[in-house]
Amino acid sequence: MNSWAPTKYKTTNWSAYNEALRQRGSLTIWFNPVMEWIPLPTEKRGHQQSFSDAAIQTCLTMKVLFGMPLRQTTGFVQSLLQLVGLDWTMPDFSTLCRRQKALNVSIPYHGGTGGA
Repeated sequence: MNSWAPTKYKTTNWSAYNEALRQRGSLTIWFNPVMEWIPLPTEKRGHQQSFSDAAIQTCLTMKVLFGMPLRQTTGFVQSLLQLVGLDWTMPDFSTLCRRQKALNVSIPYHGGTGGA
């Protein structure tokens, strides 16, 4: 019985290899400035929600993607909003905790088309 031997690769194009490794660390996050961060008033009685489902979904997506607790997520998203130049208020962690029970965070995966 033969033992398994790892495959060895020989890199010949070091500049392209280095650029590919550098790009793996690139992170781009877009915030659409026309997104409804604050929900429109509803005709229902009672207290109106302060943040739209899209705002909560955005924060919870960041939480899941980066594996952060809710308090850390609020600081992370707030810093992203400041970097982008949006003066949106940030939901606190208790709002995120309460609203995450009713929202389902699903992150679709779209595989790459090119090779390494």
